[in-house]
Order: sequence, then structure tokens, then C-alpha cells
Amino acid sequence: MTDPLTSWLQRGAGHQGPVALMYHSVRRDSGQPAWPWAVSRARFREQLDALRDHGWHTVTVDRLAAGADLPARTVAITFDDGYVDNLDAVEDLVGRGQCASWFIVSGSLGAVPAWSDPGRPDGRLLSASELQHMAAAGMSIGSHTVSHPRLTDLDDAGLAHELSASRDMLQQATGRSVDTLAYPYGVWDARCVTAARTAGYRAAITTRTGWALRDGDPLQMRRLTVFNTDTAASVLRKVALGSNEARTGRLLARMLRRFGDRALPGRSAA
Repeated sequence: MTDPLTSWLQRGAGHQGPVALMYHSVRRDSGQPAWPWAVSRARFREQLDALRDHGWHTVTVDRLAAGADLPARTVAITFDDGYVDNLDAVEDLVGRGQCASWFIVSGSLGAVPAWSDPGRPDGRLLSASELQHMAAAGMSIGSHTVSHPRLTDLDDAGLAHELSASRDMLQQATGRSVDTLAYPYGVWDARCVTAARTAGYRAAITTRTGWALRDGDPLQMRRLTVFNTDTAASVLRKVALGSNEARTGRLLARMLRRFGDRALPGRSAA
């Protein structure tokens, strides 16, 4: 059962535009994962059910970037990196008639990740055959570069290689066009956007918070993060507000401040 605040926020949700959610890892352990960017499978299922039960329609990032004729409550569920534990997420999505987009580090396809990130899942990334099965099940496969670098640190040649080679590798692995990109670490600038467009990407997604299409550029779409502490209710509050800040206490305090500002003569709302 949804708490009163979340239910109230959902009453006005969806009018500001579509949103995107970022996941990384889905753990089978029932407890809260230690890695901030992982969620338990039980929590993931609860979050999917809550979105469905409140009328949110899932689309791929490809579809989101196209923009036209999207339902009022549209959410793009995304996964970065491509950990093999994501196969459980695929099963849960397919079982609910939902879809998501994956952004894969192509240089570690089917292997243990070659970049450093303390606390991340053990084991390998998804393989080419697994990506093929995911695509056949309605999931979208996009690029997360070849080696997961901070793109703004690269020279022009290195930037072009990370974007073009990854796209080529994933297209060969899946047998499908790869037109979407997620900037590693959410780090990008105008040069990265230009390089992504030159490499053939039609859409790219960031970690800047807000409504996904707020900036009007499909190569700079915004995204909300799902953390290990998030519940189904906090995810519903995030998509309603277009914000990562969804803790009940802070939301109530902000609402009370706004009410006070409006109630006092000579003061305006923040």
C-alpha cells in the first residue's frame, strides 16, 4: 500500500514529461546491497510493480528520444555497464510486459570488467549471445564506450575511438543497429555531444537529474538514479518529482516551507 504523500504526488505525476531511471546491478540477496548502485531483486520487482500499478509505461531510450505520441506517464528504465546479474532483471521485465535499455562496455563483453570500480558486482559482463536474446525479447542495447573512461579527459582521437569502436563492436555482437549511448560517470561536454553525433548516435543519456527531455536535445537526456536504499515508494516519488531527492522527511519539510512562504504576506515561494 502506498503512503499518503506518495499517493498525493502520483496524482499529478506525468504532466511534466517522461523520465528515465538508472540502474546498474540487481542482486539476488534479499538484504540491502553495500554498493550504492545495486538493488536487491526483491526491491527491483517491487519497483516495477509499483510503476505499473500507478500507470507508468516503460519505453526504450530509442523510443524516448523519438518523443512523439508518448503516454502521459512514460519511464525509460536503463542499466549501465552490463553485469551478468542483469539477466534476472530481464526475466522480471519480460514477465511483466515491460522493457528497458542496456548500455554495455563493449571492451569487456563477456569478460570481467577491465576498469576499476570498488564494490561493483563480481564476475563478468553480459556476452554477445545474451545481448542477442535480450534484444529479441524487446530490450534495447546501447553503448557505454569501449573501456568506460571519463570522455572529457580524452583527446579527440581517443574520444572518437571510444564512441565509434564501441558502436561497431556492439552492432557486430548483436546484429542490430546501436544508436544510443550513456556517457560513463555521467561526464560529458559539448565536444562529447558533437563526437557522439558524428559517431552515429541518435540519442545519449546523462546522469543530470530532471525530466528526460527537458533540454530538448536527444544527445543530452536526463536521468534519475535508483540507489540501494530506494524503495518502491521512493522510486514513485522520484518519477513524480523528476528529482533524486525523494526522502519523505525532506519532502515534507520543503512543502511546509513553501506553505509558510505563501501564507506570510510579502513573501514569495522559493
